[in-house]
Amino acid sequence: MTAIASRRPRAGDHGRVSIFLAVAMTGVLAIVGLSFDGAGQLRTLQRADNLAAEAARAGGQAIDRATAIEGGPTRINRRQARVAVANYLAAAGTTGHTVSFPQVAGETLVRVRVTITYRRSMLGLFGFASTVTVTGEATARAITRAPAPPEP
Repeated sequence: MTAIASRRPRAGDHGRVSIFLAVAMTGVLAIVGLSFDGAGQLRTLQRADNLAAEAARAGGQAIDRATAIEGGPTRINRRQARVAVANYLAAAGTTGHTVSFPQVAGETLVRVRVTITYRRSMLGLFGFASTVTVTGEATARAITRAPAPPEP
């Protein structure tokens, strides 16, 4: 049998693996941070879009009932629409929003823009901004049904 000789590290090899691992782990942590915070930012953007769409629908339901009952055109009551949008977003816990009423082909639409701030949890460690603001926007209109034909 041959004896296995113990291997001694050379004098210049001390610490090379440690430096490589430190640099590699920094890169791995940066990639994990980009993935984690990137996914969080996308979820926040999706939430802003969803909140804007639902708030616009709530505003689009605020029609001028008096005119509609009399058989007139269905029009959005701007004051009630603003209140409906604000109430919906307050119940959802969001405060940053704007409401506008663009005119398209003689019809008033409700456009809602919601702004949400996302706090980055990992990328702040690497010098990136600790918060990012995302905006979602949606438009709704009052849909009217044609009157049903009279029954014979």
